[in-house]
Amino acid sequence: MKDIRRLPAAPASGRLGIVHLGLGAFHRAHQAVYLERYRQRTGDGRWGVSSVNLRGGVALVDALRDANHRYHVAEYADREHVTLREIGVIEETLFTGRDAEGRWGRDRAALLARLASADVRLVTLTVTEKGYFLNPATGSLLSDDPLIAADIANPEAPCTAPGILVAALARRRALGAAPFTVLCCDNMPSNGRRTRAAVVQLASRHDAALAEWIAREVAFPCSMVDRIVPAMTAAGFARLAELGVDDPNAVVCEAFAQWVIEDRFPQGRPDWGADGVEMVADVAPFETMKLRLLNGSHSLLAYLGAPEGIETVVEAVRRDDLRALLRRYMHEEAAPTLAMPEGTDLAAYAESLLARFANDSLQHRLQQIAMDGSQKLPQRWFEGARACYREGMAAPCVALGTAAWIRYTAGRDRHGRAYPVDDPLAWRFTALHERHGDDPRALVAAFLGMEDVVPPGLAAAPGFAEAVTAAYRTLSERGLAAALVTLASP
Repeated sequence: MKDIRRLPAAPASGRLGIVHLGLGAFHRAHQAVYLERYRQRTGDGRWGVSSVNLRGGVALVDALRDANHRYHVAEYADREHVTLREIGVIEETLFTGRDAEGRWGRDRAALLARLASADVRLVTLTVTEKGYFLNPATGSLLSDDPLIAADIANPEAPCTAPGILVAALARRRALGAAPFTVLCCDNMPSNGRRTRAAVVQLASRHDAALAEWIAREVAFPCSMVDRIVPAMTAAGFARLAELGVDDPNAVVCEAFAQWVIEDRFPQGRPDWGADGVEMVADVAPFETMKLRLLNGSHSLLAYLGAPEGIETVVEAVRRDDLRALLRRYMHEEAAPTLAMPEGTDLAAYAESLLARFANDSLQHRLQQIAMDGSQKLPQRWFEGARACYREGMAAPCVALGTAAWIRYTAGRDRHGRAYPVDDPLAWRFTALHERHGDDPRALVAAFLGMEDVVPPGLAAAPGFAEAVTAAYRTLSERGLAAALVTLASP
């Protein structure tokens, strides 16, 4: 019999102090859970959330409205131990994306009015790495992207997250109101500073004085978030049905959660330390640890496993050879590049990750993890590998992973079956495979030559290109098992 802990939501307050951009599963299972716990503990109703879907469909926004903005989060420690939370802290949902007729911004006016309210003191974001429209290598704004170009041309009708922030901050400045704090919760190094760079660069395209005011007055603290939240599938909803839950807006996730935040909030914040939020002076070590160890390991599994027909993380880590690969990568290539506070046990953290990956109550699909590799891999693999080479070490696991990523971007598994490659640079990948697909050395050179993805210092590191090419040949000609045996050979 399952051990089920059921926790109802706190009463709604009607007071919205936070606007969140990015109404996805992770936000509903992470930030909203911390805020629900805070409200239940304190009764403080000032920090209700208005949550905004910027892209994708309107269905979730309206479904949550129909449910009076109540939904469930099932937190699985394992298959038999689950905490079932009802969440009510999200009290408004808005949609600013493109509708079925191609029109933008159904609730844009309502969102900008909400953001201009003095009650809103915090804006949080989970819009994925590509939602900031920054070159992954240089951090410069992608001004020629059609959506950013539209925001430059028509700043009062923004389409993007940076554009929404610029428009809202312009309104507050015009009103003489204090700016809200902007808290990025996406997996990017120095995510607060990168968010600031996107917003200031965009503002400068049409109002230099506004850009200077934002740079001077607006706080962009960094943060690190950690919780495995797979996309919902029929299997996830079936597990909820076993708990007696019929909720189309529900989310299934692991029991573990972490939120580390730089404590810089001029307009105030929830006193959420007692609810598990870690307030620190410097997030960077924790952020880099998570990106290179957890996210880097996830990406290895995704690009090596998905083309082999391996569907989920738990299926992948049940293979001894893949578990051995992750241990080697974390201990020998990722951990040596980290500078952690005294007392941090990286070996224990690595083992805890393997245990979390093996949680068979989560069916975390590798294809989900494989999305947007061009945006993710610079911080997950490439910067760490470059640090290895600077210190005179090699990075054979990253070389194998890079070969697997290149192979993955061809869009066909080892049996020739096609799958979609979901990446903003997918068109470039297709062109490179069409041009160099019969020449592994030229194909690898072309991918490593993408300086907006692969740091030139890594591409030119002695032996790296050769290691990637050799791994690509082995994966293509002999398959995953042979590539892992080759890697393990002295």
